[in-house]
Amino acid sequence: MKLRWGGVVLGAVAAGLLAWWWQQPAETSVSSERHGPMSVTEPREASAPTPVVSATGAGAPFSAAGLQSRQEQLALWRARQERAEQVYTSYRDSTRYPFDSRPISEHPDQVRPFAPIEEELRLRGANGEVLKGLRLRTSQERVFLSGSDSVKFTVEAVDDSGRSLPLTIRNASAQSIPDSRTPVQTIQSATPFADDGAGADEVANDNRYSARLTPATQGFANYNGTIRVLAEIAAEGQQGVAQFDVVYAPEVPATWSGVREAVENGSLNFYLKSNVRRAGRYVVSARVDDANGRPFALVQFNEEVAAGAREFRLQVFGALILDKNPTFPLKLRDVEGFLLIPDTFPDRALMPRQAGVIYTSQRYARDRFSSAEWTSEERERYLAEYAKDAEEAKRKAAELAGR
Repeated sequence: MKLRWGGVVLGAVAAGLLAWWWQQPAETSVSSERHGPMSVTEPREASAPTPVVSATGAGAPFSAAGLQSRQEQLALWRARQERAEQVYTSYRDSTRYPFDSRPISEHPDQVRPFAPIEEELRLRGANGEVLKGLRLRTSQERVFLSGSDSVKFTVEAVDDSGRSLPLTIRNASAQSIPDSRTPVQTIQSATPFADDGAGADEVANDNRYSARLTPATQGFANYNGTIRVLAEIAAEGQQGVAQFDVVYAPEVPATWSGVREAVENGSLNFYLKSNVRRAGRYVVSARVDDANGRPFALVQFNEEVAAGAREFRLQVFGALILDKNPTFPLKLRDVEGFLLIPDTFPDRALMPRQAGVIYTSQRYARDRFSSAEWTSEERERYLAEYAKDAEEAKRKAAELAGR
């Protein structure tokens, strides 16, 4: 099955606009007969009284009630025209750039993809009951791991006012959570937490305990699936459990081997070189900052890739550069990628993370980039349908206005 992110994004935009349309007044209705993104039938005509006939036999155009009905219909069609033009403009503007080269302001959750996952939860007992007066602050560096990747966990007990409390971790271990469809022997490995300022722990005796799990060296080297870390905690005379889940795949399907850049067809392209061990569909994401470190763009790759020495193209679209006017040189950072493995769990095998700035571009003049909007057959089809709706409403409003 070939995935098409462009179609997904365009379809999502169109669906959002359609949902907005349905929230408009009920005098307009959507037709199910057309296969375009949206079609609206004419407003229902109100029953008009019989026209008044003059003494000379000439028919007056409308009675007073008929004229009022016509004015109401005119108002409805003018409103429909305004909405149709708004839909057209909104869709055109939201698809001005390609789906794989977007302002990062649209994806605030992607600005810092490698930030630890932090939570504060009520401490629960072994049977799941909530223990009053105690909360756990936990963090873990990541969820998905592969190959020799490791992950750090931290846990801290606090009271309801947020005051840190002394705690004891009596036992902590990692164990496999096998997929019920694939019977495998359960794997278990000790994963000690410490507050001694050594190893995974950064500061000694701060009541924050840390541990690090490296599946490949702790018995999970041939395991694919969820690994759960359970830590038995005691604080303030109460006992509970902290839980962390990660998803591990031992295979590393491809590795990185460098970056090059090129200005092509009015856009700046970063080519990430890779040694691909396993062919398939790869999904790669990276962030682009300006020279001052301000987040600027999210760039992505999603295509089938053959095995061997390959390049993943990440495009910074020309119109995006001209519209946002970032200060050069641009900085490529925080690159993540994986091989998609459909119909299995885990559904991905990760490439090594590349954290921080991995490449800095050259400086370019603005005239090296194109202001042309992105286009595709699907986008043009949607724009044509929306323009047709707007023109139809404009024509009907003009007829009712007597023009």
